[in-house]
Amino acid sequence: MTAFTRNLKFALRLLRKSPGFASVAVIIMALGIGANTAIFSVVHAVLLEPLPFRDANRLVQLWHIPPQSSFPGMTEFSVSAANFLDWQKQNHVFEQMALYTGAGYDITGMGKPEAIRASPVSDGFFSVLGVQPLYGRVFLPDEDRPGHNHEVIVTYKFWQSHYGSDPGVLGKTINFDGEPYVIVGVMGPKMTKPDFAQVWTPLGLTAKEAAVRGEHHFLAIARLKPEVTVTQAQVEMNKISKNLEQSYPEDDKGWGALVRSLREETVGEVRPALLMMLGVVAFVLLIACANVANLVLARTFERRKEIAIRSALGASRPRIIQQLLGESMIIALCGGVLGLVAAHFGIELLIKFFADKLPRMGEIGLDAPVLIFTFVLSVATGILSGLLPALSMTKGELNDALKQGLGRTDADSGTSKTRSTLVVIEVALSLVLLIGAGLMIRSLWKLQTIDPGFDEHNVLTLSVLVHKQQFKDATQEAQFFDQILQRVRSLPGVASAGAVDNLPLNGGSNQPVAIEGHPAVALSEQPEVSVRVATAGYLQAMHIPVLQGRDISADDTADSPAVVVISQSMAKQFWPNESPIGRHLKLSFFPDKEREIVGVVGDVKQQGLDSSAGIATLYWPLAQTANSAMGPWDSYPLQMAVRSTTSQNLAIAVTNAIHQVDPDTPVDNVMTLEDFVGETLTQHSFNMQLLAIFGSLALVLCAVGIYSVLAYAVKRRLREIGLRIAFGATVRDVVRLVVVQGMKPTLAGIGIGLIAAFALGRVITSMIYGVSSRDLTTFLLVTILLVLVSFFASLIPALRATRVDPLAVLRVE
Repeated sequence: MTAFTRNLKFALRLLRKSPGFASVAVIIMALGIGANTAIFSVVHAVLLEPLPFRDANRLVQLWHIPPQSSFPGMTEFSVSAANFLDWQKQNHVFEQMALYTGAGYDITGMGKPEAIRASPVSDGFFSVLGVQPLYGRVFLPDEDRPGHNHEVIVTYKFWQSHYGSDPGVLGKTINFDGEPYVIVGVMGPKMTKPDFAQVWTPLGLTAKEAAVRGEHHFLAIARLKPEVTVTQAQVEMNKISKNLEQSYPEDDKGWGALVRSLREETVGEVRPALLMMLGVVAFVLLIACANVANLVLARTFERRKEIAIRSALGASRPRIIQQLLGESMIIALCGGVLGLVAAHFGIELLIKFFADKLPRMGEIGLDAPVLIFTFVLSVATGILSGLLPALSMTKGELNDALKQGLGRTDADSGTSKTRSTLVVIEVALSLVLLIGAGLMIRSLWKLQTIDPGFDEHNVLTLSVLVHKQQFKDATQEAQFFDQILQRVRSLPGVASAGAVDNLPLNGGSNQPVAIEGHPAVALSEQPEVSVRVATAGYLQAMHIPVLQGRDISADDTADSPAVVVISQSMAKQFWPNESPIGRHLKLSFFPDKEREIVGVVGDVKQQGLDSSAGIATLYWPLAQTANSAMGPWDSYPLQMAVRSTTSQNLAIAVTNAIHQVDPDTPVDNVMTLEDFVGETLTQHSFNMQLLAIFGSLALVLCAVGIYSVLAYAVKRRLREIGLRIAFGATVRDVVRLVVVQGMKPTLAGIGIGLIAAFALGRVITSMIYGVSSRDLTTFLLVTILLVLVSFFASLIPALRATRVDPLAVLRVE
């Protein structure tokens, strides 16, 4: 340790004498280590850290598996209340089970009306998760009953934003939809299940709601008994599903159950992207190590006479290697400290820009495991970047170095090969990263050029929370919304306006239908279609074309004949060779009347831009909608679409028009339709942005590596270049000499990188859309970019070489 400490002190003295070299090397290391630390902190918090629940490995999420004849390709579906209660009674694998769902409430009495997202939960929900409130208590069993469920537990963020972190909040009253709810608890910052919830309320199912099997409005969680595995639980649930199918064939035929670990449910979708990013930053770190190794190798070669003298005086090879490693270790450790600073700001940016794209973002930070990771990484990179130069300079015969200055020892052909090899590695790794980023960019561009079936330009969207208890029936609801739409349509600059329960690209309700002329089958075997509840003017505002018949009109009221408008794909599915206009169907959840098809409209991508286009869709007039069609909750949001004749912002004017009808109606999620479409691409955008950032960083490091190698090579070849100029070499000859020397390892690296990119293409296949993982355009453009960057990185030392004074070089000799 004494010798090691002495070597470190000696290395520090050497680095102080070369501040330029030390600064560049430390900054390069800081970029590589900082990027790895930032991404590892995300991976650790999201993927490695246990979920913030008691015995989290025993928690599972439960889903229905729908019949594939009705829902082809869909592997999970929300749960019906009656089936959940049977699961609860018949299973022998779960210790506890709970039901929860989502709901919207309007907060009144606290200033401006505000819509919030709540999660009504059944008795035992918090006990299943094994969490306790920061303040107060969880719900009592008696509070999970209709008429008694007027208590509320608030999230940590809601407590901070609405009550200023007041510990005396317990017992205070909040008005939800005009009804008083008493605050009985405040949860800690890590309790975010479900992630959309701002508050929790007791579920309070009525006996009628608990008996429904055919409607699926709920989500379910459970805690496995000790020693029971997810596989064993799945086998048990399969048996129960078969029993329910036999007992209730009308509702449950073909419906299964899915048991998935809560960890997989929470982070499963983002795991591939995060692991890919971890691999990407590992590439960046390898490039940084190669860069620093090149710099250290060049600097160490200048000390070859000193190393030879030490060897001649009896220093062993391990001792010399230890001394040479000291310098790279100090560089790496300083880079690690600076990298932590960079990682701190990097994490803040990640949280700021990607908080709504990743789960558990609130748990990310520079905690102890991340600090240990950074230290180990710094030590490893110090060894990796210093060991190759140390071994290179201590192998072979060192006696020639004692003759330094006699001409023939000025060349360093052995180390130049090593440095060129490092450049080849840098270029190959950079090419792989840049091709990945290029494929992501191309994929995102492809998605943005897809026709979604509507025109997103000059359209304002917003959410209006509707309260069922305000109205006696659907007719009054429709009249209320008609008043709002009339006021909005009368605003200057408004071309059309309408509303729908779910905007496109965002999913929505799927319901079974009974088609006139088709054989009658059980409810569980009926075909399912996407059902949208819409007002007159919605299709016009979205520019969804009417292909046959007519649009929904203001005359489609509760007293007029029941009608629907269907999509082109639905028409082709059920009436492939004939017109569906005038045909009839029944919505099987609301079989009270037959509904006439009065129009066929263009297809719209309902599930996302990367989904298949041909989804059978049915549009149901709001005025003819049963009150229960919007779900069992007291409130539901309707999404308004307002098309303007110009690009002017109508947000304030539209909001004021709504409040003129009802000052207590909250308006939320105000944005342009273009921004809404952009938000549906968040996962693609997240992957693309991170890959582009790290690909650009790799490109910069690669350029620095090529430049540093050539700059040192020019310095070592000054005598040769001076002699060439003295014997008549032109500027073009000298530039060609240096640039060719730089481009040789670049072209070799590009060749290796292309082979690696082809081989690794399958890794990125699941993350791109509309582009092959071996897209020739991307490969060609990235190759050209890397060649150009390498050329200009080579050109600067080449031009510097042309300024060599041959007389000055010869005088030195």
